[in-house]
Amino acid sequence: MEFGISDEGKIIYDQVVRFIDEKVIPAEQAVAEEAETTENGEDTPTMKALRSEAKSLGLWNLYLPDDEWGAGISNNDYSVLCEYMGRSQIASRVFNCNAPDTGNAEILAQFGSEAQKERYLVPLLEGDIRSCFSMTEPDTSGADPTGLRTTAVRDGDDWVINGHKWFTSGAIGAEFAIAMVVTNPKGNLHERASMILVPTDAPGFDIIRPVSVMGHSRGGGHCEIQYNDCRVPYENLLGPENGGFMIAQARLGPGRIHHCMRSIGVAERAFEIMCTHANQRETRGQKLKDFQFVQEWIATSRMDIDQARLLTQYAAWKMDAAGKENARQELAMTKVVVPNMMMNVLDRAIQCLGALGVSDDTPIASMWRNGRALRIADGPDEVHKMTIPRRELKRFA
Repeated sequence: MEFGISDEGKIIYDQVVRFIDEKVIPAEQAVAEEAETTENGEDTPTMKALRSEAKSLGLWNLYLPDDEWGAGISNNDYSVLCEYMGRSQIASRVFNCNAPDTGNAEILAQFGSEAQKERYLVPLLEGDIRSCFSMTEPDTSGADPTGLRTTAVRDGDDWVINGHKWFTSGAIGAEFAIAMVVTNPKGNLHERASMILVPTDAPGFDIIRPVSVMGHSRGGGHCEIQYNDCRVPYENLLGPENGGFMIAQARLGPGRIHHCMRSIGVAERAFEIMCTHANQRETRGQKLKDFQFVQEWIATSRMDIDQARLLTQYAAWKMDAAGKENARQELAMTKVVVPNMMMNVLDRAIQCLGALGVSDDTPIASMWRNGRALRIADGPDEVHKMTIPRRELKRFA
């Protein structure tokens, strides 16, 4: 296993670091303020300018490892780039590397027809449109997609979709949704569902509301949606009929590790803020850095971050070396370890900063609000902790 990145990766990394430090982080406040008055999930004026400049520099679609559709860099190289993007909560959008567009583009590239790629994938990669992923339902367990109830029934040359979804992230302002729906209700658990491309202007695609998450409901939203006799052409089927579960698994592998890569960047920036504050802040006649419990927070955080990074880099390397199917165990372990590490580091940073830590004068509180969901998104900790021992025990059966 190589811990470094390729020569090409180093060149891109230097560009990404410089762009984030000089352009993205200084623009965070402006983007946040503009977002308060920007409707329909559209990019703010500052975000549009940043995206245009990043695209012109070729810092675009860095997450796709194939040359045809993406930058063609390895998962291992991207792990380093993605970590640095995680330092800013707007950076992934700047570089067109934001979820759920990334996962949707990956499965369109892998499973989409030529017509689907032309209509949906190309403008998505150009940054001309956004997308959303519509799987989770309020009436069934999100941790068990085999229990989905939303149905699609073929009627001539169309699919007719009926059902209730929520946490369809990014739906406001999106051009299309990839909906996971039941097309074979009598099939076995993993062959009941299909994925269908649904234009958001299709009659019967009704956004009920953006679900408020930790007090936030703006931007593209985490939307509740009703499909009411929503009719789309049969050729909007993505991949094989009744192959939705298989496609979902293919989508989640890279998506999980991308979240973890960014989470390490979040933790690293919070760690730097904590250490800077500890060096400067005085209380009871001495600097915070001189208190043993603060030193313990710093020591533990440093060790936690570095251990999580090594596990993530190993998972990324194994995806390159053996394929994502053969890296499922490492991806699952990474998905448990990294978000928990991030939340622990953020919690220590908040405690070290005191009241400042829960204010929005630093990015730490926002990082905590956004980061907490990652212990649930793409499979909760508990599901991964069931699959990890199952695979290990199978090796020794």
